[in-house]
Amino acid sequence: MAPSTTRRLFAWETLEDGPTIRTIRKLLEVIPDEGLLASLTKGRGRGRNDVPVQVAWRILALTAALRYQSIEHCLQELRRNESLRKVVGIESEEAVPRKWNLSRFLERLGQEPYLGELVAVFDEMVQRLAEAVDDLGEQVAGDSTWIHARRRASRRQAALEEAQGLPAPAGGRKEYVDEAGRVVRVMQWFGFKLHLLVDVQHEVSVAYRITSTKRSDAELLPELVEQAEENLGGKRIRSLLYDKAADTNEVHGFLSRRGIKAVVQQRSLWREEQERVLPGLQGRQNIVYDEAGTVYCYDTVSEPVVRHRMAYIGYEPSRGTLKYRCPAMHEGWSCPMAQRCNAGKKYGLTVRVKRELDLRRFPALPRATKKFERLYRGRTAVERVIGRLKVFWGADDGHFAGTRRMFAWLGVVMVVHVAFATLLAMTPRCGGTAQEHAAGGECRGVVRPCEGEMTTKTPP
Repeated sequence: MAPSTTRRLFAWETLEDGPTIRTIRKLLEVIPDEGLLASLTKGRGRGRNDVPVQVAWRILALTAALRYQSIEHCLQELRRNESLRKVVGIESEEAVPRKWNLSRFLERLGQEPYLGELVAVFDEMVQRLAEAVDDLGEQVAGDSTWIHARRRASRRQAALEEAQGLPAPAGGRKEYVDEAGRVVRVMQWFGFKLHLLVDVQHEVSVAYRITSTKRSDAELLPELVEQAEENLGGKRIRSLLYDKAADTNEVHGFLSRRGIKAVVQQRSLWREEQERVLPGLQGRQNIVYDEAGTVYCYDTVSEPVVRHRMAYIGYEPSRGTLKYRCPAMHEGWSCPMAQRCNAGKKYGLTVRVKRELDLRRFPALPRATKKFERLYRGRTAVERVIGRLKVFWGADDGHFAGTRRMFAWLGVVMVVHVAFATLLAMTPRCGGTAQEHAAGGECRGVVRPCEGEMTTKTPP
């Protein structure tokens, strides 16, 4: 008998390179694009309607979903494939639009108010998922990635984009350093930056922003968190994972006010000193902390002097303090300093560190804990999402010149990403690919039958 298997709610490994016609039809159905298409149709007015806006929009979605190298490759396939033309809404081969028709449509889609409505489509889809999935967004990871682009040849069009408030593509540079602070790798590109917040468990984007290469991750993080909380329907985010780019006093203060635990890798800023005496403890010069915020106590009686890491007990939200205790009393071993430090106390010396002393070094979840290390490993989720956006759906192909077209294309890719996530959530929770279930096939390699469609609980 074959063993029973259960897929994850968002089983990204079941996606195949070439979705079937049935899967593509379902993908287009789950995108709430009615408002966007109505606005585009109204904006066209009494102009020519050789290419309906719904057709142009679906061609863009197909280009990303079917992983074509360019829009022109998608148009070539539409001329050959009658079944695919019917999905898009094209009656004949002669009615397939030309490349410049889609280029003009993409240019228009990248202008306001359509660009904002495109982001609203993404937001609405995330909101639907948040209503169906209870734990979506409880732990999120953030990062930014480079997006290659080309400069406009027309200075007039570039000036119009700048007047609209869109950033011009610019040169970007990112340096990678080792533990000693030496630069080991340099990445340079010309284009933009894509900032993401991704659910760690389900690997679904809950917020995104596209900016100039000159804007830092720390500067954009508050906007991303606000967008994510609005999409998730309240303050659902419990912890946020980020690399050193978000390790600033402003970010830590913002997250602390929001009640979000910062699981952020620390930048090394102390050049000379290794430790500092913990202030506020009268007569306790042997209690120190390092740059990472780890609290130590020194046994000054032994020869040589011995340093011990104090036992972390927990975070006290009502006091805004981190609680530490004598490691000897907590772990059950003898210390020559016990009589001087503990002075007959049942639980030994207790030290409370106020987080307001330094929010960067004393987050609600200290760095020198196994839980911090375990949670931070989940940051690889955002890297996998970035890989899908670039490799699978062509976010970084760099075929488009100008900010409007690039912003519109990235918006389409983000919508397709969440649309596939919605399809996966609707897929029965058993073995097999999404395409096999869409075709009505039976579950393979399982004992129990499928469990219906969109679920409100994450399966075990």
